[in-house]
Amino acid sequence: MSSRASFIFLFLFLYSFLTSFRATAKIPIFVHHYCRNTTRYTANSIYFTNLKTLWSSLSSTNASYSTGFQNATAGQARDMVTGLFLCRGDVSLEVCRDCISYSVKDIVRKCPNQREATIYYDQCMLRYSDRNIFSNVTLDDGFFMYNDHYDIPPAEQVRFENLALTTMMDVAVEAANSSRHFCTRKTKWDDYQDLHVLVQCTPDLTRQDCFRCLDRSINELYFSSTGERYLYPSCNSRYELYKFYNETDFNTTTLAPPPLTAPTPPMSSAPRPTGKVGNSNVLAIAILVAIIMALLLSIAGYCFFAKRKKKASDNAPAFYGDDITTIDSLQLDYRTIQAATNDYSENNKIGRGGFGEVYKGTFLNGTEVAVKRLSKSSGQGETEFKNEVVVVAKLQHRNLVKLMGFSLEREERILVYEYVPNKSLDYFLFDPTKKGKLCWTRRYKIIEGVARGMLYLHQDSRLTIIHRDLKASNILLDADMNPKIADFGMARIFGMDQTQENTNRIVGTYGYMSPEYAMHGQFSMKSDVYSFGVLVLEIMTGRKNSSFYERDGAHNLVTYAWRLWTNKTELDLVDPVIVDNCQKCEVVRCIHVGLLCVQEDPVERPTFSTILQMLTSNNVMLPVPQQPGFVIQARPKRDLPDSDQSTMTKCATRSVGDASVTDLYPR
Repeated sequence: MSSRASFIFLFLFLYSFLTSFRATAKIPIFVHHYCRNTTRYTANSIYFTNLKTLWSSLSSTNASYSTGFQNATAGQARDMVTGLFLCRGDVSLEVCRDCISYSVKDIVRKCPNQREATIYYDQCMLRYSDRNIFSNVTLDDGFFMYNDHYDIPPAEQVRFENLALTTMMDVAVEAANSSRHFCTRKTKWDDYQDLHVLVQCTPDLTRQDCFRCLDRSINELYFSSTGERYLYPSCNSRYELYKFYNETDFNTTTLAPPPLTAPTPPMSSAPRPTGKVGNSNVLAIAILVAIIMALLLSIAGYCFFAKRKKKASDNAPAFYGDDITTIDSLQLDYRTIQAATNDYSENNKIGRGGFGEVYKGTFLNGTEVAVKRLSKSSGQGETEFKNEVVVVAKLQHRNLVKLMGFSLEREERILVYEYVPNKSLDYFLFDPTKKGKLCWTRRYKIIEGVARGMLYLHQDSRLTIIHRDLKASNILLDADMNPKIADFGMARIFGMDQTQENTNRIVGTYGYMSPEYAMHGQFSMKSDVYSFGVLVLEIMTGRKNSSFYERDGAHNLVTYAWRLWTNKTELDLVDPVIVDNCQKCEVVRCIHVGLLCVQEDPVERPTFSTILQMLTSNNVMLPVPQQPGFVIQARPKRDLPDSDQSTMTKCATRSVGDASVTDLYPR
């Protein structure tokens, strides 16, 4: 083949390559899809016919691409299908149209016969279901993404998290109050980089539902990477240290933004060819070599980082989103844990939980962890252990302690959690020399954080979880005194439509137990609400529930608080440490909320979504609290004789102080 023929061949090859690249530039960047496998349809079913009608409606030329959102319905009764699309608020009409047209075709391939599915791209989202999804906030099937190549330096993580979280919450409020439920913002991070934030809800949501969804989405982020996002069918939030959205008007033509994944590491460029300009053969070969080298370097770079990410020699893996699919993915090597804790040295011991001792550990990569070593003689058997692993592994929230892994080797049962440096709430709250560190602002922040964590457990997570042992010693405090709910060994998972369950096995802590649970074994989400109410009153007073025994005729803190409330002297309840430096209206409001939570009738107790509204908005009118329920307690004893332990029944009203009990035995 002559030099001229070679040049023509290579020119056509490059032209074809570049043309095909330009042709695919309009293909939206795929992010994630979810196909719900509960029910399916067949190719000749009425539902599929209705689904095709829906797709046609959403992708037609008459669709509302200019607004970036449209919903539609096809069919009736059990064969009805509802669907919607949402384009990112900054993309143009053309980009929105192309993305939806492509998504309608792509969702058929990815979810070929599911009656409910959602597909996400960088520029748009498409969703359909066999149930009504309009104007209903959906917090199931969330998906987390992060830049795995670049992390925020440890020394800067607290500052970065504070900046990112504050910015995103401000933007969430602005988006919820706007008609489009969309907002972006740029703020300065350092001398070289700006923090870019984008949040968006589907416009059919109410202002309250939009903010609730965004609040939930933002609280799923870790703020440890240079870029993260969390996607829900109803909303999404994202931040980056580069501009990933368009700042031009919505109706102008814009280019598709870069993908979420971290920028590819810089590649060495091929040397420029030398020689005569007319030497076309050398020029063409040089261009081809450059392209091949670029592709090879890209593949090599991908393999390098993939292998580096997979490597687990330091045994401190990071678990995100749906990566946790099996218990096996959390299993850690016992020897690594043993070495991290210096063979469970007394110097590493940082506390004792209900079922064993807790040690501080440090992995080879410097990651600090809390290692919960369950005692062999503890009341927690294999069932409770597996329960805690399964439950906590599925939970991702900033106000819940994060499970890093576990070990079941050598007859040892070990749980490895993130290390929370400030121990537990009771360590500060009930110590006269330390409670001064809990000013009113911090206490109010702790109350609100616990409420957010419990709302997630009850309503916003993929599971409905009843904690059953919410108390001060199970609230851990991080470096900024933010609360993290811990100890899920007694938690129970409820079914989708389940609201209550009965048991003959009473677990939890007397004084925090609701009357219907302690007396009759009936527990529900309202049982946790009761425990929260007791916790709120303890935070207000700075004293344990049991320390009020027979004070002015009161059996416990609940009855004492109720007496002061009815006498309109509720401020006498406030801890003297904070009484002169607190917002009186906020204090009274918290006492009011606490008393609403401990009402005798579970139906009258508010849900955590209502509790959070009561705590964060002065516009919410609080109902008058009714008579509280309580379990009459005997004076606590340090060492109960065996006879006392063995005579407890599920209807007993005896106290074992602040010790949690399993199978009615104190521990």
